Amino acid sequence: MIDTKPLFEHDLKIKEKHNLIAGLDEVGRGPLAGPVVTACVIMPYDVMIEGVYDSKRVSAKKREKLYDEILSKAIAYSITLENEKTIDEINILQATKKSMVNSYNSLSVKPDVLLVDAVKLDVDCETLPIIKGDSTSYAIACASIIAKVYRDRMMDEYALQYPMYDFENNKGYGTKKHIEALKNYGKCPIHRDSFISNFVPKV
Repeated sequence: MIDTKPLFEHDLKIKEKHNLIAGLDEVGRGPLAGPVVTACVIMPYDVMIEGVYDSKRVSAKKREKLYDEILSKAIAYSITLENEKTIDEINILQATKKSMVNSYNSLSVKPDVLLVDAVKLDVDCETLPIIKGDSTSYAIACASIIAKVYRDRMMDEYALQYPMYDFENNKGYGTKKHIEALKNYGKCPIHRDSFISNFVPKV
């Protein structure tokens, strides 16, 4: 769990006197299939949620519980995505930035400052990129959990449509079973062409 004492936001609130602090993070830059998903969230700081941390270091069961609690307590939040077609057209970095900007712009309440995990964005708000932000910032960690759970649920749905790829377990990442399925069956509609050229049989 993130220690509440050294949180980046605490120093920010004291020194800069920002009240509405948004955290923004992404999930899904590395998979061979599925969208990149971003979430932006403004959280209250009077009562912080126990157990919030970088989504990659929280169990799936715990993430599900935290997801519902974060959404119920958030001052504002938004979730956006860019699919495999956009990723192939403009590359994963630009697709991620596009989704991040859309997440920020979709907030119903505008923050005083936006904390982002080491990405620079062109938005109408003071933006502070933070290295390893999902493990040092409460707001970014909350955004990380929201994006992770949302994307995982999407991949579980895709697993029902395309069962041979084991999406329910790999969430689109390039596991041995996933790559073997690509070699045996070829791609499905949600695969990223720019990511799978080494695995799909040559026609």
